[in-house]
Amino acid sequence: MSDDADAEAGSGTVRVGGENVHAGDEAGPEERLKRQRDDLRLLNQVMRHDIRNDLQLVGAYAELLDDHVDEEGKEYLEVIKRNTQSAVSLTTTVRDLAEVMLRDDAEPSGVSLDHVLSQQVEEVRSAYSEAVFTVEGSFPAAEVVGDEMLSSVFRNLLRNAVQHNDETPPTVTVSATAEKADGVAEVRIADNGPGIPEDQRDEVFGKGEKGLDSPGAGIGLYLVRSLVEIYDGDVWIEDNEPKGTVFVVRLPLCDG
Repeated sequence: MSDDADAEAGSGTVRVGGENVHAGDEAGPEERLKRQRDDLRLLNQVMRHDIRNDLQLVGAYAELLDDHVDEEGKEYLEVIKRNTQSAVSLTTTVRDLAEVMLRDDAEPSGVSLDHVLSQQVEEVRSAYSEAVFTVEGSFPAAEVVGDEMLSSVFRNLLRNAVQHNDETPPTVTVSATAEKADGVAEVRIADNGPGIPEDQRDEVFGKGEKGLDSPGAGIGLYLVRSLVEIYDGDVWIEDNEPKGTVFVVRLPLCDG
């Protein structure tokens, strides 16, 4: 046995599939999965606190510069503020995605559709003062299958309708219905943006896809589809008339 081999053996390290593996790792997959989950928790913590706090500080100082730049500078400052806001939103989406990946197969229960949807419309409306949000009719007082993460579904779709919109102003119309006979609720979020070609509609929900080549679009829509599938629901895209996109979310109503 070579000196290197003796050193490996003495240190409790073995060769498995061409890789150095500590003897304590021989039990294998469960321990490695635990470490990966611990690493994901750490990454989530860094994203939620350190990176998010730095971005919010950049945004706050950008606001303070409003009265200290000329007209040309204001244009650049708006780009800084807009992209900072987008990056902060992305940290929220990454946090939510990590929460989904770390969850222990919790069973969804009942969530008030009216409460969650109304709350998210108001929050996103406050964050995007340049956009026009309209609620058609009233949201049904129905319980749908979901959990605390359902808010992330609507938050990402509402933000998406503004962030990837090329119109001035961006216009978003939200409506919802509940059909007890069919046992489903349906939420429609329509925008007046550029639309999504039919042959790209499945792709925009794919992990890592960026939809209309706008930063952060892919991960948010991937999270939307992942959560809706957990709730045994469905999400798809339709054309809006005369222009734009409609994201449709269908969720089961709770029994009783």
